[in-house]
Amino acid sequence: MKLKIIFLSLFFFITLTAFAPAPTIQFALLKYSGGGDWYNDVHSLRNLARFCNAQIGTNISEEYGTVEPGSPDIFNYPFVYMTGHGNVVFSNDEAKNLRTYLIGGGFLFINDDYGMDPYIRSTMKKVFPELDMVELPFSHGIYHQKFEFPNGLPKIHEHDNKPPQGFGLIYEGRLVAFYNFECDLGDGWDDVHNDPLELRTKALQMGANIIQYVFGING
Repeated sequence: MKLKIIFLSLFFFITLTAFAPAPTIQFALLKYSGGGDWYNDVHSLRNLARFCNAQIGTNISEEYGTVEPGSPDIFNYPFVYMTGHGNVVFSNDEAKNLRTYLIGGGFLFINDDYGMDPYIRSTMKKVFPELDMVELPFSHGIYHQKFEFPNGLPKIHEHDNKPPQGFGLIYEGRLVAFYNFECDLGDGWDDVHNDPLELRTKALQMGANIIQYVFGING
């Protein structure tokens, strides 16, 4: 029944989008357990929404929700943002609910703000034990929307002198989660880190590409 509701909701969303004006949608910030600071980068989603509305014609609310992975409210948000520096823990029920959400059409964007990598991979294995995170090739469509990123993710923050990487979880041919590592797009979307304007712009452009790809918005 829950999957049926999700698919019906997506059908109406697509129908409304096709015959517009586009409905207002809302992002959500994922509140998870384990001790990681899920709440940091407080302006990221607001700034990304504002940039997408201006650059790719979306109608995204600048006010975002906060949702837990096990909550039924997660099905109200087509795009969920997850960030932090440390540990991440999902209970069995949370992993099951998040899986249902992602299979049913939802999308999870994971931002490693530094220190999340050792935990997020094993945690997402609990959600999709049959899947591995795979690095997306530079030819992937997510890098070639309104803004061109021929070399993949831009480097926003220096952490361990490693190149930025974009990983995906692909379920039955569909990208259901995207994980940026050694990149920190979320910090670039925020406006409290004194990043140069050039880097902030690149981060927002890549964010707009992700939104455009996820929602199938024509460029």
